[in-house]
Amino acid sequence: MLTYLLVWVGILAALSYCAVCILIFLQQPRFIFFPSSIIETTPTFLNLHYEEVWLPVKIKSHQVEYIHGWWLKPNQSNGKVILYLHGNGINIGANITHASRFSQLGFSVLLIDYRGYGRSQGRFPNEKRVCEDAAIAWNYLVQQRKIAPSQIFIYGHSLGGAIAIDLAIKQPNAAGLIVESSFTSIRQVVAYRNIFRMFPVDLILTQRFDSIQKVPQLKMPVLFIHGVSDVTIPAFMSEELYDAAPKLKKLLLVPGAGHNNVAEVASVEYLQAVLFFCNRLCEGEDKVIE
Repeated sequence: MLTYLLVWVGILAALSYCAVCILIFLQQPRFIFFPSSIIETTPTFLNLHYEEVWLPVKIKSHQVEYIHGWWLKPNQSNGKVILYLHGNGINIGANITHASRFSQLGFSVLLIDYRGYGRSQGRFPNEKRVCEDAAIAWNYLVQQRKIAPSQIFIYGHSLGGAIAIDLAIKQPNAAGLIVESSFTSIRQVVAYRNIFRMFPVDLILTQRFDSIQKVPQLKMPVLFIHGVSDVTIPAFMSEELYDAAPKLKKLLLVPGAGHNNVAEVASVEYLQAVLFFCNRLCEGEDKVIE
């Protein structure tokens, strides 16, 4: 009787384990993306000059979804543009304060919400769709705004850094890449946080964002920025990305900064690092020192 009971307990445990594996496999994006439709802060709140942008995404022959974004116009333009790709949480409303720093430096800035975020339409996001959305935003800048790729810098924060890296290897003529507080891969984040260790992560992982495998393919200079006190994504991951990137690269580590406050903590040093990186490139001095 005891043996019979143990067999059934074992079968139920195995079935439960398999069920959880299937759940993680099918619902994986919901462990990674945390969108919100509520935009709490707009450019108007910061007295910024801007335009609403709606980018069509054709998903079927007679069906179109729209990506929502903001085009920030600086008071004194330096002629350069930043395509701003935010992280996995909330939406562009939570990023407008940081984006305004680039605007104050003279950059025009395009912020977009991936489909499923903010006012953008579409289903719940996943790796494939957010990368598609970034590519659509790039095409908008080049094809509709008529901006030369050599004047566009791709910026990504956290998960947006992985999206930015993916876009950068597809658009090698971009002026440069700025990756802030990002990670090497989802697999390594899972290992670092010591979660799901009892599951066959390598088999069921569908949302990989494998930046560490992509950065060696970069054809443009890249600036990595990370807060030393970041407990969400550790700074050593930016160091690993830096080590894996080709020679035209720079790394800024900010003591005392966490995941979302690097610019605030670094203050002038942050702005100077961005300006130095971008100005040297646009002047043709592309020997960005390590």
